[in-house]
Amino acid sequence: MTSPGLPDLHRHLDGSLRPSTLARLAREAGIALPVQPRFTPGMGLDQALACFSLTLSVLKSPDAVRLVASQIAEDALAEGVTTLELRFAPQLHGGAPPAVIVDAALEGLAGRGGLILCGLYGEPPDLLSRLVAIAADRPGVVGLDLAGGPLPSHDFSMSDYEHPFAAAREAGLGCTVHAGEGRPPAEIRVAVELLGARRIGHGTTLLEDPEVVALLRHEEITVEACITSNWHVGAIADPMDHPAARWLDQGVRVTFCSDNTLLSATTAAREHELAAALPGMTPALWNRAVECGHQARFTRS
Repeated sequence: MTSPGLPDLHRHLDGSLRPSTLARLAREAGIALPVQPRFTPGMGLDQALACFSLTLSVLKSPDAVRLVASQIAEDALAEGVTTLELRFAPQLHGGAPPAVIVDAALEGLAGRGGLILCGLYGEPPDLLSRLVAIAADRPGVVGLDLAGGPLPSHDFSMSDYEHPFAAAREAGLGCTVHAGEGRPPAEIRVAVELLGARRIGHGTTLLEDPEVVALLRHEEITVEACITSNWHVGAIADPMDHPAARWLDQGVRVTFCSDNTLLSATTAAREHELAAALPGMTPALWNRAVECGHQARFTRS
């Protein structure tokens, strides 16, 4: 199963540093790095999200963000990736205004991939609206994402983000949403029908609701499958339990993604190798997923 180039549409900047760069940036910032941050199987989403506090602590300056974005683009190309999208939440970087942080990431990418800006579950909808405003005159920003996961303590639910996602679509941005990552597939329906998502991040519970499967098939929504990451957060019990082959067999569009190359110790090439080994996967289904990934990239309209 070979391809002239792989897609990777779901890679987080703050989870995909080179280990050597993390060590160097931590040293320069005077930050202790007792252990290399890593996801572990079954750790759960909350623990996984907590790992980002360390990587974010060394990504406070535009220079650091620019460097890491550039290295990620280089690493993706070395992995055989020819369609790359990188995502991050600039509001978390803190060392400069979000617009300046976004510009640094765009400078680092230097046209080698599209940039997606992430709002986080629980953040005020106005914050996502500000991200859309930042993206408006920056054509290198191609999408808006709702990342992380909902908590009972959050003041805002998915439906509260309807306005900023509508504004994103009006601005020509693609919309993707982390949904159904071990949580009920009703999230996926809301993401598509209310937020206008054209791609779904993770979506591991999709098959629990045949109507949602039919919705994604009818609307030609692409699911961003992240096999290793889904195993690490406990959304699947084993990498070979991932349902991506069954999704493809039922006519759902799928693309395989790395999510976080540092934290999950993976690459886009590795994720495509895992996908090829899934029970029920065939060369035709795998090739269809690769094609779907290239076709599903966001472009500014």
